Amino acid sequence: MSDISTTTETGLAKIEREIARRHIGKFPYLAVTWAFTNIVVWLSLWPLVMLGVIPLWAGFIIATLNIMLSYLPSHEAQHDIIAQPGSRLRWLNELVGHISTIPLLLPYRVAKLTHLEHHKHANDPNLDPDHGTQAKGPLAAIWTSIRNRQPGHENAYRGTLQRIGRADVLLDYVVYELVFYTILFTLAWTGFALEAALLWWLPRHIALTYIQFYLSWAPHHPATETGRYRNTRSFRSIVGNLGSMGMQYHIVHHLHPRIPLYRTPQAYWEMKPVLEARGARIEEL
Repeated sequence: MSDISTTTETGLAKIEREIARRHIGKFPYLAVTWAFTNIVVWLSLWPLVMLGVIPLWAGFIIATLNIMLSYLPSHEAQHDIIAQPGSRLRWLNELVGHISTIPLLLPYRVAKLTHLEHHKHANDPNLDPDHGTQAKGPLAAIWTSIRNRQPGHENAYRGTLQRIGRADVLLDYVVYELVFYTILFTLAWTGFALEAALLWWLPRHIALTYIQFYLSWAPHHPATETGRYRNTRSFRSIVGNLGSMGMQYHIVHHLHPRIPLYRTPQAYWEMKPVLEARGARIEEL
C-alpha cells in the first residue's frame, strides 16, 4: 500500500471499503466442514467411551476441545456469511447455526439476536449483552465468567431479548435446559454419571470460560470505549491466533462483520495502515 499519511478521511474510508470487499462473499468452507466434523466427533465420544473403546480421560479432553470449538461456525451463520437470506444455500447457513452450539446449550436464535445487539452496542454497560464479561485483568476475567454462571446471577441475554421484544425466544432456552438435564439425569440413573459429567457438564463450563475470555473479554478489554474504531482492538495472545480462536484481529470483524473468520488475518494486515490512520486500537505488543 502506498503512503497514506496525506490521505483524507474520505479517501481512507474508500480504501478500507475496497479492502473489505476483496474478502467479503468468500464461501467459508472451513467453517461448514468444522461445524459438521466437530459435532460428529463429540457425539461419537459417547458410545466410544461407554463401550470402553477409548478411556474416559481421553474422551474428556476431546469433548472439552469439541465444545470450545463449537461456537465459531455458528458465529459465521449468525452474520449470514455462509448464505444470505433468500439464497439457494440459506438452509445450510441455518443448519450450521443450529447444530454448532448444541453442546454449549446455546440456542441459535438466542445467540444470533443477542450477538447482533452486541455489535450495535459494543461496550455500552446498559445495552451490550456481553458487557458483563468486563474485568480488570485475565484472572479477573476468568473468575467473572465463572461467577456469571452461578444461580441467581442476572442473565444478560434474557434481559436483552426482553428489551428488544423477543422474549418468545426464551422458550428455546427452556427446551435446551429441559433436554440437557433429562439426559444428565438418565445417564446418572443408568450408571453413567461420570460420563455425563466429563463428556458434557464439565467440558461445557471449561469451554464457556475459554470462549468468553477470548471472544468477549480479550478483544474488547478494558471495554470502556464505544466508538466504532475504539470498541475493540487487535492484540497478541500468548497462544497465538489459533489458540485465541482468531480473535487477535477481532477489530476487523466489528468493522466488517461479513468477512469470514479465516480471512480476517489477511484483511487486517492489508487494512492495518488505514486502521492506524483512523484511530483504531492497534495493540499488538
